[in-house]
Amino acid sequence: METVTANKNCVLDADTIKRKIKRMALEVAEQNVDEKELIIAGIEGNGVVVAEALVAELQKLALFQTKLITIKLNKREPLHVSMENNIDFADKIVLLVDDVANTGKTMLYALKPFLEKYPRKIQTLVLVERSHKLFPVQTDFAGLSIATTLQEHITVETEGKNITGAYLH
Repeated sequence: METVTANKNCVLDADTIKRKIKRMALEVAEQNVDEKELIIAGIEGNGVVVAEALVAELQKLALFQTKLITIKLNKREPLHVSMENNIDFADKIVLLVDDVANTGKTMLYALKPFLEKYPRKIQTLVLVERSHKLFPVQTDFAGLSIATTLQEHITVETEGKNITGAYLH
């Protein structure tokens, strides 16, 4: 499974990613079996690509409806967070999705707009979770949890709406 390409180690290839997303979709469906609707909030960029792949799997197996929205923020300076307007989150289940959880900072700030809308439950999902949390955000669903050094980074690469791989470098 591990291949090296230009100083990058492949930790997840495209086929493995598809299996991980299918497994996570099953877990999400199981955890929310009694729900009528699930709002999937993808963080702009690769988080949306992962969210779209998850929604495609959920539509095959879940009885609840899914609504996909995009959370927009600058990951380096995440003070300003925006999303689609006129969505009622009161008493709804929100699943926040991103590609990689490093320190938890992006997810923490991405939660900000939901805190004013009173959702019933917020869950988090990432394709790859690193073990360097600096912020108090726990990932509920992870495709792969990996221990890395602080100097190493995980990159998820995409081509359009397809996730082509996750790499350690």
